[in-house]
Amino acid sequence: MVGEGTGSTAMGDDMLGNVDAFSSFSVNDLQRAKHFYDGTLGLDVSEGNGMLFLHVRAGRILVYPKDDHTPATFTVLNFPVDNVEQVVDQLAERGVTFEQYNDMPAEPDEKGIYRGFGPDIAWFKDPAGNVLAVVQNA
Repeated sequence: MVGEGTGSTAMGDDMLGNVDAFSSFSVNDLQRAKHFYDGTLGLDVSEGNGMLFLHVRAGRILVYPKDDHTPATFTVLNFPVDNVEQVVDQLAERGVTFEQYNDMPAEPDEKGIYRGFGPDIAWFKDPAGNVLAVVQNA
């Protein structure tokens, strides 16, 4: 059965188990998003068919325009890094502001990094309000 971790479906094959799946999310201003993901975050970004593709080592992420976009209230994209503090400093120098959440088991430090309840993590938003994070590699 699907969901039991067997890798097979009710149809008896690996229908989707061998495809290169990718994630996607919407933004309300494609060019502003392109500038942020390319210029601010330094990602390899391409355009096609009126959408953006964020090229990362694990594959690609589709960013599509949506006129009635509503930002996600959860983290849509995590960036695992070897040194969260260093990356936070670099992003702050580029104008990125880190989020402060009141409902967390710990308070962030002065840089906006949450520590002590899992890997060190700092959340920030893209220009469309989607939540992103840099997370310390284990």
